[in-house]
Amino acid sequence: MKKTLIATVVASFGAMPAAAADITMKFGHVGAPGSLFEATVNHYAACVGEKSGGKVEVQTFGSSQLGTDKELLQKLKLGQVDFALPSSVMSSVDGIFGVFEMPYIIKDRDHMRRVQDAMMDKFQGAANANGYHILGLAENGFRHITNNTRPINQPEDLKGIKLRTPNGEWRVKMFQQYGANPTPMAFSDVFTALQTGVIDGQENPYAQIASAKFQEVQKYLSITGHVYTPAYILGSKKHIEAQPADVRAVLSDCAAETQTFTYEKAAELETELLDVIKTAGVEVNEADKDAFITASKPIYESFAGEVEGGQELIDAVLALGNSS
Repeated sequence: MKKTLIATVVASFGAMPAAAADITMKFGHVGAPGSLFEATVNHYAACVGEKSGGKVEVQTFGSSQLGTDKELLQKLKLGQVDFALPSSVMSSVDGIFGVFEMPYIIKDRDHMRRVQDAMMDKFQGAANANGYHILGLAENGFRHITNNTRPINQPEDLKGIKLRTPNGEWRVKMFQQYGANPTPMAFSDVFTALQTGVIDGQENPYAQIASAKFQEVQKYLSITGHVYTPAYILGSKKHIEAQPADVRAVLSDCAAETQTFTYEKAAELETELLDVIKTAGVEVNEADKDAFITASKPIYESFAGEVEGGQELIDAVLALGNSS
């Protein structure tokens, strides 16, 4: 039924003569040029323009031009921005999103798809209750640690290291548990903070590391894969609901198409960008993931105790990881 509606919508848009866009929307994000975020947002914008026959134009603004993740969440509610692409910061919107901050809880993208298919109503409900609407999921990716102090093989190697984290309480708690000195900071400030020694290191997927050129100011990359974070193609609930039905259908359809594009692009970048980082002279090591998993148990216990329904969330996500 949905596919039929979308096909009808696209056909009706396609019958319109080429003209200036009737609706212009702004999509802000923190990704640097060449990042997975930039590729994701640009793909979404192009899809919306094409499927609406030019009726809807999505203008994209990267590199935190329209604000940090926290600022963009506020601007969505104020109607100053139409879309944002938050990731870890969503755990500050509602505790339920913190389940994706649990170390090693998501195995791979197929696992993430199963979680999305089975549990999206829960996440959408939490977003709606806070004034947001999730049009679809993209990704930030599997995160790894870079720093200027030493290679990180086990959690104890993080002791005393000043490590930038996103603004999400569970990432901070996780790295405190590992022995690091986590420092929440806007992504746009990280390069300078690394360059000047205000912080020793940071943790991000390869796509964010390479596009932000952290390899130019970091000595070590430790492949930990400690967290997989989805990114959310997010709008204001009030604003999305105010759009005509045909526009809402296109916005949702393009979000689904963009997720497929993003997953394929992310898989390509994981290989390409690791080579870019190595070529810059960064020393790379494979961390002892079993040691990190063992050290992560208290984080799961805290989440289960502090977030309503936390243990059930954890159990549901883990069970979907065991699906064939």
